[in-house]
This record gives sequence, C-alpha cells and structure tokens, in this order.
Amino acid sequence: MSKLIKCKSLNFKIYVEDTDFQGVVYHANYIKFFERARSEFLSDNKISQSELKKNDQAFVIKSVNIKYIAAAELGDNIYVESEVEKKSNARMIFNQKVINCDNEKEYAIGVVEVCFINLVTKKPQKFPDDLLLIFD
Repeated sequence: MSKLIKCKSLNFKIYVEDTDFQGVVYHANYIKFFERARSEFLSDNKISQSELKKNDQAFVIKSVNIKYIAAAELGDNIYVESEVEKKSNARMIFNQKVINCDNEKEYAIGVVEVCFINLVTKKPQKFPDDLLLIFD
C-alpha cells in the first residue's frame, strides 16, 4: 500500500453564490469545494498548474464518487479535509470530506481519482519529480 498523505484543510464560508433558491449548497458545488482543496494541495507543495499547462501537462479527473450526507447552508463555516494516495506515477486518489467547522457535521464525502496527462497526446505521463518526492 502506498503512503497516505493528509493535506492541509481548506476553510471557507458558504455564500449565496454557493446555494440554490432554498439556501442550501447546490449539489454540484461540493465538487468545486473538493477541487479547491486539491488545487491548494498542489500550491502548498509548490506545483504550479499554470506552469504545467505551459509545458502541455495537466491533472485531469478520471472519476468522482460522492456521498451526500447533509446539506450545508448559507452562512455555514466549512472545511474540506483531504487525504491523498499515489496509485501510480501518473495517478492519485483523493479522499475528501466537507465538514462544518462549528459542530463537525459531515456534509459530503468524495473519492476523486486524478491522472496526470500530456495535453498534446492526451496520454498519461509521470508526475513531476517535485510531486513524486512528496510521496516518498
């Protein structure tokens, strides 16, 4: 089994733009919350997605599996908790949760499979060495 890395949690508040007309978080926005946390993981580890793109490289989502548990609401303070596991030199799995900061209530649990590809060939390629070092 490969190493499981706990990522830094990402905290933020739920605003009107995150909700539907009932004041609850629109279901697709949990995917955005997960994405923000994954992007922060890369930034925290000095991996620039803009620089990768200049080199015709990118992270792409292969699969997303979400279990909705409860609805976050307008004004809630939440955090995204993430753990990442390297599955190969071009694929990693993020286990992520959206949780209420005040009462630890879980809103959603997600498993996101991320692959690293060459944007020209659309084929998997080895992660940058900086990212591989994180998993050693």
